Amino acid sequence: MALEKIKQTLRRFAEVEARGVSPLYDHLATHAAEDDDVAALLADARGGEARGTLLFAAAHRLVQADPIHPLSRYYPSVGGFDGVDSETWPLFRSFLLERADQAREIISTRYTQTNEVRRAALLYPAVTAAAKEAGGKIALLEVGCSAGLLLGLDRFGYRYQCDGGEQLAAGPAKAAVGLHCAIDLEPGARLPKVPKKLAIAARAGLDRAPVDLSDEDELAWLEACVWADQVDRIRLLRTAAAEQRKHAPELIAGDAVDDLASAAARLPEELPLVVLTSHALAYLGDRRADFVAELARLSSERPVWWVSQEFYRGALETVLPGRDDLSEGEEPAMAVLGLTTWADGKPQARALARTVPHGQRMTWLP
Repeated sequence: MALEKIKQTLRRFAEVEARGVSPLYDHLATHAAEDDDVAALLADARGGEARGTLLFAAAHRLVQADPIHPLSRYYPSVGGFDGVDSETWPLFRSFLLERADQAREIISTRYTQTNEVRRAALLYPAVTAAAKEAGGKIALLEVGCSAGLLLGLDRFGYRYQCDGGEQLAAGPAKAAVGLHCAIDLEPGARLPKVPKKLAIAARAGLDRAPVDLSDEDELAWLEACVWADQVDRIRLLRTAAAEQRKHAPELIAGDAVDDLASAAARLPEELPLVVLTSHALAYLGDRRADFVAELARLSSERPVWWVSQEFYRGALETVLPGRDDLSEGEEPAMAVLGLTTWADGKPQARALARTVPHGQRMTWLP
């Protein structure tokens, strides 16, 4: 990717993704977007992977390996407690460029792996709605699963804080992983029905590079992909990872389009299939329509529901066109929780809620 394009990508990351969410990454990305030497490190990324998330995950991994460096005081993930100041960027720049070869090695060989556990709270109402329509037990296939942590969403506990003080609770009472999510309503919308239990009879994940949580280096990379000033996310990741190791699902290495059918075939054909994607289609580029076409083809063989938590333009627009009101005009950008099934090859799609990318809040739609 050309340097100017990389700098533009970093600028957008700062303004749209990090601003108001991560003061550290907002600050670093804003400066990196104006720095040729730092931005050029992303030139070694594989095709389509030159993203701000990859650059800062690589830097985070290097800080993990050198936690006594002065830069670490800005990284709460390794015990730092200083806020952004005039020294943050110069320290970051010198730290990263001194380790440029190591950074390029990471950037050229790794993918961004984001297992954001809190997204399960956004997905749970849609997956349970699909299960209700399916009539009971389901098979769950997550595409872009990383370490497969979201495949355990039936084992998590949920607390939904609603407008007016009402709370909805779901999941096992003594779940090791407890998630909280705020729900507000657009005019005319009603609170979703959130069943206490979800019956997943079989589950599997498909990813181009699944993460093996028994490998400490792989787990460290997964943690490095979490933004360094969001320690609660890292703690939650560690708790969910420990729980997942007790109930390890099958994770399949393969392509989201070419290997979707073979991955689905690993799950019992008598079970209705719920395919789950959460901020995965952005990595498919111009193959998003091919992915949706493959889902439609699968629906001719067995009942299929697609639960998507993606930006509208990158996913739901394919099956629910003409909804410009759902495009991500807000900052920080809002994604859309969608539920799609097929009848005689034709999609029946619904937009259920607007969602923040990391799972803290959603706005239910009428």
